[in-house]
Amino acid sequence: MAAVYRFCFLILVGCLVSSVAFAQNRGGRGLVSFGASSGLANDTLFLDPNQDIAVQLMPFDDMVKIATAYSPSLRYQEAVANSLDEARSVTRSQILQNINGFANYSGGNQSLNITNFQTGTLTPGGTTSPAIQPDARNNQLLNGYRVGVDVRVSLFDVFGRKHLIRQADANHKAALVQKDIIALQLRQQLIIIYQDMITSQQILKARLLDEQATLAALRIAESEIQKGKITARELAGNTTAYVQARSVVEESKGAFLRNVHLFESLMGVSIQQLKRY
Repeated sequence: MAAVYRFCFLILVGCLVSSVAFAQNRGGRGLVSFGASSGLANDTLFLDPNQDIAVQLMPFDDMVKIATAYSPSLRYQEAVANSLDEARSVTRSQILQNINGFANYSGGNQSLNITNFQTGTLTPGGTTSPAIQPDARNNQLLNGYRVGVDVRVSLFDVFGRKHLIRQADANHKAALVQKDIIALQLRQQLIIIYQDMITSQQILKARLLDEQATLAALRIAESEIQKGKITARELAGNTTAYVQARSVVEESKGAFLRNVHLFESLMGVSIQQLKRY
């Protein structure tokens, strides 16, 4: 009879653990739902805590590509690099500002009269030599179109322009290197948060099992005290163990949720968009 009693007791404990585990872990769609108990209202994560994150989400390299495409820091740095590339082009063509072209058209009467007069002079005999008659020369400006080019090259253009071009090239290369640095930092952050998310999930799984076991023990203790088989002190001990396990589970849920949302913020997309289909 003792062996039969022990066997029935083990079956009862197993049923309680299974029922509690199903109630605690699974929602209506078989996915974990933390909800208001996590401190975040209307928050439901469509993730199975009993299945590894790496299996539920797409490969890590693919997620890095998505994060790179949606990263505001990388988009900003790319805009900076494009701006410096345009500045480099401006520097290369800046010498053209010293070359000016002009074209105009002249019409009408533009005669220019230049008249030279020479007055008389005294001779040794006291007489005055005759004055030279006025020499009038009419210079007629031609009418029509005029086209020309004005080129002015300063010493700075000769000796300093090459240094400006090198500086512009160096700034553009530095912007591209900075973009690579930001991409590397983003990848490192994703690795850290991704690993923390996996670790916190494993801890949550272990804590949920502990909570389920303490809850099953509490239910049995509540049944046993009604039969007078245990004391109130023993029931209080089971209650305390369950409360402690429950508190640890809530902390584990919070850590898991925090890592998930940090991962989402780095990715730039929701966790649902990162699941395997």
